[in-house]
Amino acid sequence: MPQALTSRMRNEPTASAAPISFAVLIFPGFPMMAFSSVIEPLRAANVLARRQCYQWITVGAARGRIEASNGVVIEPGFSVEDAPEVDRIVVCSGGDADHVVADNAVNWIRKGLRRGARIGAVADAAFFLARAGLLDGHACTLHWTSQAAFKEAFPEIELRRDLYVIDRRRFTSAGGVGSLDMMLEIIASDCGAEIAAGVAEWFVHSPLRSSVDRKLMPLRLRTGVRNELVLSAIAIMEDAVEERLAMSDLAGRLGVSPDRLERSFGAELGISPNGYYRRLRLKRAADLLAHSTLPVRDVATACGFASMSSFARAFREEHGHQPSQARRR
Repeated sequence: MPQALTSRMRNEPTASAAPISFAVLIFPGFPMMAFSSVIEPLRAANVLARRQCYQWITVGAARGRIEASNGVVIEPGFSVEDAPEVDRIVVCSGGDADHVVADNAVNWIRKGLRRGARIGAVADAAFFLARAGLLDGHACTLHWTSQAAFKEAFPEIELRRDLYVIDRRRFTSAGGVGSLDMMLEIIASDCGAEIAAGVAEWFVHSPLRSSVDRKLMPLRLRTGVRNELVLSAIAIMEDAVEERLAMSDLAGRLGVSPDRLERSFGAELGISPNGYYRRLRLKRAADLLAHSTLPVRDVATACGFASMSSFARAFREEHGHQPSQARRR
């Protein structure tokens, strides 16, 4: 199927209904896996349905080639200055989405919204939409490494720890195969569950996930932990990074003694609960430094450190360099 469309693409006839048109807006450093996970399911749906259910184009903020995070270079068929009207716009951006500035792209997206387009984002691109106010009043998700920074930057936006979120006319995914999961649900809505199941099978992928299975990187998989008590403790720690719970309070919440909690962590992870909590807070600090513009002192506070000196010392011991050196340039 050709990648370029004419300005009449929304009205081109097919065997039945007009094809639904997608535009994928990419920025330098975009993740190729998330990008492919948006487009390839559309191609497969066309083949399986034996008709042109979808059309798509690639768009850049400006004319010219764009390099993905893996070094692969593509040349979008359009820039935002000459892209045709489409039904759905998907923004695809990498880990620097919190710093991407492209007013012309925002204007193009707003124009699409006024014409009735649905707007989506994969990987970290929810940052780009949120900064433009395009996610106000909607739930969303994005890559797990950027979630802490997103919550700090946009506390009023509902952020879910899901692989993907479809909320009315907004759809976002955490990237990677999460984008494929999102596209399967979109295809099921557009073309029916049978076609969506066929697309999943085409890519040797799981069928449509239940709402429970959509949670972003289940804790058991993310940590490799199997012990239910330790898993429950880690879940509480992750929600109380700034609070910095005392281990006696944590044990009390779990209904066990501090000694039992200590033994469980030692047997499962070879580290004390306090040691794990400290490592978790320092990992959150590294993510905030890389993906937000919060001052270092505010990062320390947000991660439960009472003083800059104790934060700097702990950060250096854990990561081998000063917090200021972790700030992405």
